[in-house]
Amino acid sequence: MPPNSYEPYDLIAMGRIGVDLYPLRAGVPLARVETFGRFLGGSAANVAVAAARLGRRTALVTRTGNDPFGDYLHQQLREFGVDDRWVTGVADLPTPVTFCEIFPPDDFPLYFYRRPKAPDLELRTEELDLDAIRSARIFWTTGTGLCEEPSRSTTLAALEARGDAHDAGRVTVLDLDWRPMFWSDGDPGQARPYYAEALRRATVAVGNLDECEVATGEREPYAAARALLAAGVELAVVKQGPKGVLAIHRDGTSAEVPPVPVEVLNGLGAGDAFGGALCHGLLAGRDLEHTMRYANAAGAIVASRLACSSAMPRPAEVEQVLAGGPVPAQEPAA
Repeated sequence: MPPNSYEPYDLIAMGRIGVDLYPLRAGVPLARVETFGRFLGGSAANVAVAAARLGRRTALVTRTGNDPFGDYLHQQLREFGVDDRWVTGVADLPTPVTFCEIFPPDDFPLYFYRRPKAPDLELRTEELDLDAIRSARIFWTTGTGLCEEPSRSTTLAALEARGDAHDAGRVTVLDLDWRPMFWSDGDPGQARPYYAEALRRATVAVGNLDECEVATGEREPYAAARALLAAGVELAVVKQGPKGVLAIHRDGTSAEVPPVPVEVLNGLGAGDAFGGALCHGLLAGRDLEHTMRYANAAGAIVASRLACSSAMPRPAEVEQVLAGGPVPAQEPAA
């Protein structure tokens, strides 16, 4: 398809993708697991899926290996309604695989297999469709993309291509997404200058308390939010775990909402569901408190389910939870 022959996307996400292998039984150590489920994973991919499930037109920019797992990820993206035209292969690197252990309600160790290097860190500026990125209503990228070259320069170039998004009304989201094992020495001091550079180009920052501390040096929620605003964004979203979420806008509006009570099965992916629902609320022009409540509800639904991508809720499910109804069971696989 020739450039600019499409309408702007609601959301273009750029960053991590891989295959998640999850035990089909909770509470079993990985060494004793006999049966796994296979799912599309990776934070940027999950956010794109979450927004697509809510009816948004989404695309993903990333790279996989030229291998059967890469083929599987393309298939899954298409089935979820995510445009995969900018998901390209890397000849000599395998598609990443991630294993997890599931010990509800709050212990979900992850084991990343991204060596010798993850293909999604081989994103190169000259291969980006900057016109599409520039025109998207929301562009979403992550701190993981800053951890290594050439992805680091490519991530910053994509953010730069958004131009003066503050004046143009476009939303540019930086998901802080701190994963110390992806950085050469796991040192927050190494990462902070790159976070600062990215935050200057973003309009929204999203992160938990650990991630906010890495990016800004502040851990107290209000101080962290203020530090993110001072770094350049218009909206700071600080996820506080069992204390809920705090959001502060540069215009002075704020919202602090509690989490939705839920029996947690697998907390992995809840943050990505939150991210997709956050984008949905921003696109719909909803007020800040409603957007945060909606995103919290989406995250709670995924936390009650085993998988990440295939667990992303549909609008009716989120509305049911917001109305005080029970968290719906996951729809059976097709």
